[in-house]
Amino acid sequence: MRDTPYLVIDADVLEANLAEMAAHARAVGVALRPHAKTHKTLEIARRQLAHGAVGLTVATVAEAEIFAAAGFADLFIAYPVWAEGSRAHRLRALAAAARVRVGADSVEGVRMLADAVRAGRPDAPPLAIAVEVDSGHHRSGLAPERAAEVAAAALDAGLAVDGVFTFPGHAYGVGAGGLAARDEAGALARARDALAAAGIPCPVVSGGSTPSARAADRGVLTELRPGVYALGDAQQWELGSCEPGAIALQARATVVSRRPGVVVVDAGSKTLGADRPGWTTGFGRVPALPEARIVALSEHHATIALPDGVEAPDLGSRLSIAPNHVCMAVALADELVVETAEAEAGVWAVAARGANA
Repeated sequence: MRDTPYLVIDADVLEANLAEMAAHARAVGVALRPHAKTHKTLEIARRQLAHGAVGLTVATVAEAEIFAAAGFADLFIAYPVWAEGSRAHRLRALAAAARVRVGADSVEGVRMLADAVRAGRPDAPPLAIAVEVDSGHHRSGLAPERAAEVAAAALDAGLAVDGVFTFPGHAYGVGAGGLAARDEAGALARARDALAAAGIPCPVVSGGSTPSARAADRGVLTELRPGVYALGDAQQWELGSCEPGAIALQARATVVSRRPGVVVVDAGSKTLGADRPGWTTGFGRVPALPEARIVALSEHHATIALPDGVEAPDLGSRLSIAPNHVCMAVALADELVVETAEAEAGVWAVAARGANA
């Protein structure tokens, strides 16, 4: 028996999640390019491609390097990469190893990208960009109407332009997924039209997050980039984006202390991650005890308040905890234990752990 805490993936639930999102993308008529920062594992990425994904989305150049080295040939680094210093050299090498698309939201950024991939090599492999626009999350991205400015600068600098993209991160609020999907479609349509008015083709119109993916506008988007859908988490449960039975990754923990109405388990913030948005009801959830709430989290312990009338589990018994934010839990782990029909079936390395640069 393994010592707790550790992260467990139910391979059957994972497969069902991958198949469901792939079927949704086909029904909507868009390409699926899942975000691999959620799972950071080669095995899940291979399964996503087997289900029809056209490539992967990644969060950093380092993640792209790891997946490219493993044979993944179509990668989208979905943020505005500032390509100076060693990152420029790494990006140039990466572009020689895979088909790479990079986000950009400024003229200065695309000029730096062009300098990075050329760097005295006129025969350097092509690098494609997608212009990031702000659809309401107010992180990176420029006003949709200005997308053509960045696209034109990229073409002038010798880069390819795939199209436009956004991240509707404001879908992360109770009941916000549909509104964020509408904002996403409106912003992307304006950006696409701005490119068309400038005579610039826009084959890729990319959006999507897990909470908004099922409301994606098939009349605007050509590509979806959800990430959390593969594994699920307590946030998606509380947002209504997945049922507790669709949470494929959970932390296995042991009850180490108990008193009436309360148990404490040995999985804390260094296992579950510390994310707790204001709209969540606790620091994670216990699918087997849906009315329970994790009311406190320290580095190595979680305090679980039980509903009235529910007897505290015995000392030494094991509980499975759904983290609030699965991406953060995976980023803290070296490996994921894989189970099928509640029996251990293998271990997957978190290959891109620490790949933050």
